[in-house]
Amino acid sequence: MDVPLAHLDRPFDYLVPEALDADAVPGTRVKVRFAGQLVNGWLLERVSESAHPRLAYLEKVVSPEPALAPEIARLARAVADRYAGSLADVLRLAVPPRHARVEKEPQPSAAASSASPDAGDGPAGPVGWSGYPTGPALLRALADGRAPRAVWSALPGEEWPARYAEAVAATVAGGRSAVVVVADARDLDRLDSALTAALGPGRHVQLTAALGPARRYRAFLAARRGQVPVVIGTRAAMFAPVARLGLVAIWDDGDDLHAEPRAPYPHAREVLLTRAQLAGAAALIGGYARTAEAQLLVETGWAREVTAARAAVRARMPAIAPTGDDPQLARDPGAATARLPSLAWTVARDALTADAPVLVQVPRRGYLPAVACATCRAPARCPHCAGPLALPSARGAPVCRWCARVAAAYACPECRGRRLRAAVTGARRTAEELGRAFPGVPVRTSGREEVLATVPDGAGLVITTPGAEPVADGGYGAVLLLDSWALLTRADLRAGEEALRRWLAAAALARPGPAGGRVVVVADGALTPVQALLRWDAGWFAARELAERRELGFPPAVRMASVTGPPAAVAELLAESRLPAEAELLGPVPADGDRERMLVRVPRARAAALATALHAAAGVRAARKAADPLRLQVDPLTLF
Repeated sequence: MDVPLAHLDRPFDYLVPEALDADAVPGTRVKVRFAGQLVNGWLLERVSESAHPRLAYLEKVVSPEPALAPEIARLARAVADRYAGSLADVLRLAVPPRHARVEKEPQPSAAASSASPDAGDGPAGPVGWSGYPTGPALLRALADGRAPRAVWSALPGEEWPARYAEAVAATVAGGRSAVVVVADARDLDRLDSALTAALGPGRHVQLTAALGPARRYRAFLAARRGQVPVVIGTRAAMFAPVARLGLVAIWDDGDDLHAEPRAPYPHAREVLLTRAQLAGAAALIGGYARTAEAQLLVETGWAREVTAARAAVRARMPAIAPTGDDPQLARDPGAATARLPSLAWTVARDALTADAPVLVQVPRRGYLPAVACATCRAPARCPHCAGPLALPSARGAPVCRWCARVAAAYACPECRGRRLRAAVTGARRTAEELGRAFPGVPVRTSGREEVLATVPDGAGLVITTPGAEPVADGGYGAVLLLDSWALLTRADLRAGEEALRRWLAAAALARPGPAGGRVVVVADGALTPVQALLRWDAGWFAARELAERRELGFPPAVRMASVTGPPAAVAELLAESRLPAEAELLGPVPADGDRERMLVRVPRARAAALATALHAAAGVRAARKAADPLRLQVDPLTLF
């Protein structure tokens, strides 16, 4: 039943009246009477008898369309159990809302659609995968119907959509289907173009929440009815129903957009890996960077790594230099404190002189997202809520980032000064400053407000926030990575991993070093993430990161769950939980407002027992109709 209460997270038996017998097939939406109310539900199975003596009848079959495939029902149950959630919550993520008009649309005839997985495609050749010693073997295994599992470290400048399209084409040639998940719409558009070129039109569909109800449900039905062998999309596609699944793939699994913000908060990578395990399908995890979770798959032998030889990496990577090492400081003593050291300025100037575009990555969006008193340097805070003040433009008044109040008459409480200075510089202010430094050069910005997909070749400055970097037609002549401290000093377990991921994604857009491509990172070259960038060795950094987390007892070396809510409610749930004997309680630590967070840590072997105990305790609270809500997450991205 579609009831998100933990103590009702189980199947219920109902009788099927004779009038509904033909339509009541497993996977259909139904309505049943429960506790005096008519509620929605899913028909999971038809059996001849029940252990319960008295049963009520189904009230209605909402639609004869079996939207819930049996394999997706099993996957949803496994995901709910892994994340201590309810099946009803997972099914809301897995199956989009019904659109009656779309269901009644005529289906394409067999002659008009060649979308069956065994439609006679020839085997795909290795093409770009030849640059990786084990790449051709991966494609052969997919074409032969086997289930390889790979963690792929992409070369600098790699056309990853084309590589994924080749892997999908090999899978389809082997008579099976594929599901590919990417982080955002820009990546989806690139993958869509590559798949259309590799498979031809009409052989795949996009599945994303941004499509709207009708288009999303139409794409979902096309996959469910077997009209297409391939589904691509954002995290909404991780549950896409396809016949004869042969490959699940995800690009850039470290992107936080892959984490579902709705209960039970599953991660697309974990859902796809669970799906590969249940279906005996191949799995491909790719990216320029590598997460500690992907490294764990390699070290445990669950997956094999697909990497290029070091000679190929050196030939493809741009020339990368830090600004905080000793030789650079000797030439430019101000490089340690300058936002744009002389090396970065010189590299940008040389690229523009050579008629090449320059990419400048700035971690913060906006104009001046943080300001301080110009006299005493005290951070400027809102007089009403103590939130940080920001300047939205050069002539604008300071505005609170928390309550949005305008502090036009701001006076520093420490020295009564009224002048403000920049504490943190955003992308728009950077664009303004660089526009003045390089007069006559076109300046473009790409960020949350407007994301550029591509930029033309030729001299120009592109100021972008991480994740919004457009692709240059001929590659960037220079890439500047500014304000590295903003990424590296975050109070986050994944700060170094995330910084390297964002740097590699930007640096991968530069031209190769022999073709004049240069990358400057404004950071100390001795830092571990910077060293990994200089060497272009994401695997080395991931192995080191995993070893440190294993020593300190942090995910993914262990399993952790966080319980967030009012202190009394958190204590009540943990007291009710029958946690494994190996469980460690960490905390409490303050969360937002009056809430607090407790962490529960167990060895990976006891992960299922932890999820079961927490789900059972949540069921007891739900049965008691506890008033205070709790947020229960297994393996959350943010621990602190």
